[in-house]
Formats: sequence, C-alpha cells, structure tokens
Amino acid sequence: MGWWIPLLAAPFAGSVAGVLIRRLPLAKPNLWGRSACESCGHTLQPWELVPLLSYAVQRGRCTACGARIAPAHIAVELAAMAVAAVAAAAGLEDVTLWQGCAFGWVLLTLAWLDWENFWLPDVLTLPLLVGGLALTWLVTPWALTDHALGAVAGYAGLQALNLLYRTLRKRDGLGEGDAKLLAAGGAWLGWQALPDVVLLGALAGIGLAGVAKLRGATLAAATKLPFGTALAAAIWAVWLAQNWPD
Repeated sequence: MGWWIPLLAAPFAGSVAGVLIRRLPLAKPNLWGRSACESCGHTLQPWELVPLLSYAVQRGRCTACGARIAPAHIAVELAAMAVAAVAAAAGLEDVTLWQGCAFGWVLLTLAWLDWENFWLPDVLTLPLLVGGLALTWLVTPWALTDHALGAVAGYAGLQALNLLYRTLRKRDGLGEGDAKLLAAGGAWLGWQALPDVVLLGALAGIGLAGVAKLRGATLAAATKLPFGTALAAAIWAVWLAQNWPD
C-alpha cells in the first residue's frame, strides 16, 4: 500500500510545479509569496489552495470575483499524479519510488516551462544535476565516475552539436538549457544511457512537431520546437527502464 502515499502527495507536488511554471518566467517570488487570484488580486486562503479539491469545490472560479481559474493549474496537478501513477505501475517501491516521483516531478516542471516558454532555467537544471551526482555518491558510489562522465558528455555533446549547427546555418539550433538538461540526465543515468536518451528525445521531438502541425502550426527550418520537453520525457523514460524491477 506504500504506493498510495506518493500518489496522494502528487497533487501537492503538482501545485508547487504550477507555481514555478507560472512565476519563474515572470521573475516573481517563487515559493515565498502568497498566492493570489490573477484577476482581482484576492489573497487565497489555505482552504482555497488544496490541490484538485478546492478547484472542484469552487467550480474553477475565484471565490472573490468569480473569474475563471486557469485550467493549467489543475492540468499540472493531474500530470504530477500521472507521474506518480506510472512510477508505481512500473513496480518501483519504497525509496526508489520516491526517487522516481521526485525526479519525474522536476522533469515535468522543466518540460512544461520549455513547452510554454522555450526556457530551461538554471535554478532547476543545475540542482537536478548536482542531485543526480549526490544520489549516485550516496547509493552507488562505485558508479560515480560513470555518472560524472555522463554529466560532462551530455553537456559537451549538445554544445558541440550546436556549434556545428551554428557553423553551418549561422544560427543556434539548440539552447544552452538543453545541454544543461542532458548533463543532468547524464548525472542521473550515467554516460552509457546518453545514446538512448538522445534517440528517444529525437523521436519525441518529431512527435511534438507532428502535434504542432496538427494544431495548424507552419513548420519551417527556423521553426522553434521545445526540444527540452522531449528530452525531459526521454530522460525519465530511460531512468524508469534502468530501475525497472527484475
């Protein structure tokens, strides 16, 4: 029954992720500022901040002015629950389950930020990198070298690829945030997993391009696509495969 606890915690993690997704691009105080209605400025009370439940009770509207609450809030909370559900369905247990959920929730936040803003902030990618190396040192210290090499190779590989692209096309093809995210992935997975991550990320990127095309976007050589979103999904998928119980 231990898998129920991360599942119940997931909406709260999603609520925090939603705050970061909305406030980081605006350079607002992240977790310390009081939440308020984006229409009238009404300061939300504790009972108005209960994930999922408060949205349902309030019928998706502010109690003060009646303005519609952005559906993105509940969408992130449901996505965080999906992360926990997938990790539990994969058979992860105890500490590994919590590791998978926490890793997935941070990657979810990064994926959402890149999807909406084409931005992978250092405030999330760099702690994720350090956390991967620290966890490796604590749990599997004999693998620390492989994971440190993964961080270096992930960053250097995408930076080299972008340099080649810039030389040929006279513009950047990848953001530095993508390189830092792959470095974080290498820190969590080890250098051996990087080819799988890049392949899955490329396939997921093609899928995102297809979705954009279906939604009416015009795709051209200079069209920006959120590769970080695809990369985050690939990193988590490979991590799940690595930790899949025998």
